[in-house]
Amino acid sequence: MRLPLPDFALVVLVGSAGSGKAALAARCFEPGEILALETFLRLAPGAAAPPASVDAGDEPVAVQAATEALAFVAGKRLERRRLTVINAANVRREARRGWVALARRYHCPAVALVLDVPEANAQAASPETDPAVIHLQIQALRQGLEALPREGFYAAHVLASPAEIRLLTIERQPLPSDLRADYGPFDIIGDVHGCLAELDEMLDRLGYRVAPERASHPARRRAIFAGDLADRGPDPVGVLRLVMGMAAAGQSLVVPGNHDDKLRRALSGRAVSLNHGLAETLAQITAQPAEFAEQTRAFLAGLPSHYVLAGGRLVVAHAGLPESMHNRLSRQVRDFALYGLTTGEVDQYGLPVRLPWARDYQGQALVVYGHTPVAAPERLNHTLNIDTGCVFGGALSAYRFPEDELTSVRARWTYAASKRPFLPPAAAAPARPDPGA
Repeated sequence: MRLPLPDFALVVLVGSAGSGKAALAARCFEPGEILALETFLRLAPGAAAPPASVDAGDEPVAVQAATEALAFVAGKRLERRRLTVINAANVRREARRGWVALARRYHCPAVALVLDVPEANAQAASPETDPAVIHLQIQALRQGLEALPREGFYAAHVLASPAEIRLLTIERQPLPSDLRADYGPFDIIGDVHGCLAELDEMLDRLGYRVAPERASHPARRRAIFAGDLADRGPDPVGVLRLVMGMAAAGQSLVVPGNHDDKLRRALSGRAVSLNHGLAETLAQITAQPAEFAEQTRAFLAGLPSHYVLAGGRLVVAHAGLPESMHNRLSRQVRDFALYGLTTGEVDQYGLPVRLPWARDYQGQALVVYGHTPVAAPERLNHTLNIDTGCVFGGALSAYRFPEDELTSVRARWTYAASKRPFLPPAAAAPARPDPGA
């Protein structure tokens, strides 16, 4: 049995005494990756020789002290982005809850490996443990199995026989954001918002051979789209077709923007407000063959929150990302990458108040992002905002890596009005003529 596992994860072993957790851990993980509660219990003040049945949720003072020490060491490992395995019974939800919370704190996927062996096998493998304790542990484990997927684990895998446990092999896989081995070269393109004519012009200027629904570069450069492909502009379907075609051919990478995520939710049947151009995007999609809507939904659903590239030197996220979230996976990471850091309040224009995260950024990686329109590409503390408000009459901008070059294409028209001014007076393109006039 081959089991895919993120190469950065908090692996929580779940099983009674005698289930084979220690043997599985020793076979599938490096010794330095395994943190066993029993090891820390031996170091706890006043602890006697630990029975195999102790669990992180047990009440005795020595067990609680050992659990706190284990969690501290595990946290230090996760802080440094190291895979960590927790070897304890963890048969009760109370015990598992603490590990899920620890993983969330460090934006790390928590994975449960459940060893649900027959009671007779467990008792035979751990004759020093009271059979009543094993019985109660297995009973507690099985009572909680149905609810396990709702406890916040990234994944939960149940091994239901000694044979499955014995034959299990782990296949470590990088997180979807982890493209550190990819050095490009790249052309990172800011928020397009349905401006297909400007996108075609930009790709042509960057040297791409543009054809219907695809574009390629003779020097094998690839485009990275920084999100917000649709809404507000005149041709969101044309942009989606081109970008999805490039991605399918390996000519582009894409991170989602907040507009893309809202479109995904709408196409999934979720209730969303049809404002900021979404109604018009959906109307165009509805006019396409039926399969296009599902293709778009699946494409957007499969996008990672951000990318880490070029040996960790480059990060691309729609709204930016602080260093503590680079190459990590959590709901908080995705929310930040899509929406940025907000206060929950709105400004005088009725828009969310966004905190200037880039002002405090001190990371080693260059973070290229968009989301907040600026009059010209804006560098600050090794970050670069390339959303120059094309749909609002500004420009479509691109950043070439590793050349460190900026390119901009002026908007042909002002397709939508910006609620929050960002362009100097009279700098915007003229208003687009009414197509129906």
